[in-house]
Amino acid sequence: MIKTAILTMSDKGSRGERIDGTGPALRRELEDKGFIISYYKMIPDEKQEIESELIYLCDELKVDLILTNGGTGFSQRDVTPEATQNVIEKYVPGIGEAMRMKSLAITPKAMLSRSIAGIRKKTLIINLPGSPKAAVENLGFILPAIPHGIEILKGEASECART
Repeated sequence: MIKTAILTMSDKGSRGERIDGTGPALRRELEDKGFIISYYKMIPDEKQEIESELIYLCDELKVDLILTNGGTGFSQRDVTPEATQNVIEKYVPGIGEAMRMKSLAITPKAMLSRSIAGIRKKTLIINLPGSPKAAVENLGFILPAIPHGIEILKGEASECART
């Protein structure tokens, strides 16, 4: 059982001006694969608020996995990777690299993604794109490796074990 939080970054969504399509799409995808969604929230693209929410989810709620969506582009308001970088203790470059590599086969715009992933305590944090289609596609690329990574974080598997 992987206790998962979905955190959507959207200024308009947090003000009620836009409905979040990405968070629910990720929820459906994960629940179909047996993940437990224990937390969902939409917040504005405010670096300090994102950092506070990530710290709360890791340190207080102790979720296993946080999937953020939105705020990974070039806009001045896109600060999700910077907020994530400020709270993680270990950087996991392979996840962002894999998402960009696989996405490049679909669109050259994939190289513009600034998504990162990292670990804080025993929580894996992954930044996904903001669009429902791109978020679900990117999740699909990395999902096969996530359970094993979570098992290692929880001390339930050896890092050398093959799945």
